[in-house]
Amino acid sequence: MQAVILAAGEGKRMHPLTHTRPKVMVPLAGKPILEHVLLEIKQAGISDFILIVGYFDQAIRDYFGRGEQWNVSISYMTQRKQLGTADAVKTAGSLINGSFLLVNGDAVVKAEDLKNIIATGENTMGLVELEDTTDMGVVEIEGEKVVRIHEKVDNPPSNLINAGAYLLTPEIFSAIADTPKSPRGEYELTDSLELLIEQGIPLRYAMIGTWINVTYPWDALQANEDILAEMESKNEGTIEDNVVIKGPVTIGQGTTIKAGSYIVGPVIVGENCDIGPNCYIRASTAIGDYCHIGASVEVKNSIIMSHSNVPHHNYVGDSIIGENCNLGAGTKVANLRLDKRNVLVSNIDTGRCKLGVIMGDRVQTGINSCLNVGCSIGNDSYIGPGIVASGTIRPRAKIF
Repeated sequence: MQAVILAAGEGKRMHPLTHTRPKVMVPLAGKPILEHVLLEIKQAGISDFILIVGYFDQAIRDYFGRGEQWNVSISYMTQRKQLGTADAVKTAGSLINGSFLLVNGDAVVKAEDLKNIIATGENTMGLVELEDTTDMGVVEIEGEKVVRIHEKVDNPPSNLINAGAYLLTPEIFSAIADTPKSPRGEYELTDSLELLIEQGIPLRYAMIGTWINVTYPWDALQANEDILAEMESKNEGTIEDNVVIKGPVTIGQGTTIKAGSYIVGPVIVGENCDIGPNCYIRASTAIGDYCHIGASVEVKNSIIMSHSNVPHHNYVGDSIIGENCNLGAGTKVANLRLDKRNVLVSNIDTGRCKLGVIMGDRVQTGINSCLNVGCSIGNDSYIGPGIVASGTIRPRAKIF
């Protein structure tokens, strides 16, 4: 069987992280979201992949190649214009032979749940039960079948949502051919599935136990925490004397943990990093490759992407730092409102009382700068010495 992964989208709600990469390449626990998806599918028994790419597609092609590193086979199809999920599946039609697994590249479904979907042998949709179905596609079921799919309705008839994981038979292509454009101007796969239901072709469902979905940047922090919670310790680097490590910690090749560092897992540190001396790395932190976390630095519950430096007397909490960023000495991130209310980003309630900065790639801060709670900084921006940065800052901004 083949697996088709939808990986063409930009993910505008993930700005500023997706100004410079596709959403599926945002890292969680040291790997792009898409790699976690691929590994779960492989564990479910599939090794033949078709990736449908589009936005910043070269980043995906360069990272995954033809799949040799994972002992799988990867082919690519390019969706030139983002015309919807049904159009994306149609794009891959010439490469698909028989029934196939279709998954979203930005949501991780565990291998056991994927096996349950595959085992039905019929058109099947993976469903997740959620308390809050806001902005989600909601599904009605009767017996073992899906009878209706609702897209983001005000009064949802159930709390079962479409998880974006399907087993589809070749019947889907005739339905796609008859699918009209939606009010959004796209060809929606859910509309194609509705056509199958109307034609009397059953659409089964399979419940999914674990679903790691990322919609906004702050969702990546929770997803990172969930994945790290299952991690086991592994050390391929160098640990100097007088280093304290507690809990599961993974250290990559070529990385040195210098004296006086204190690390409380789960934490993952990538390859060729320079950590310490005398730094404090707290739980649920993922540090990419070629990073420097230096003297008197504290990092907590954060994602630090590759080639970024947090080197001198810095505090970073509940934050995402993009690639090739550098924090000047004394830069501090605020992660808790004084009134203890939920943090807002661009007037969106994040649902989190603790959230620091969401920082795009190649951002630099000057000495003693302060980044306020929920601050979003676009790529290639400069925050000058002593500046207090708040709110949403556009890419390539210079604030002095």
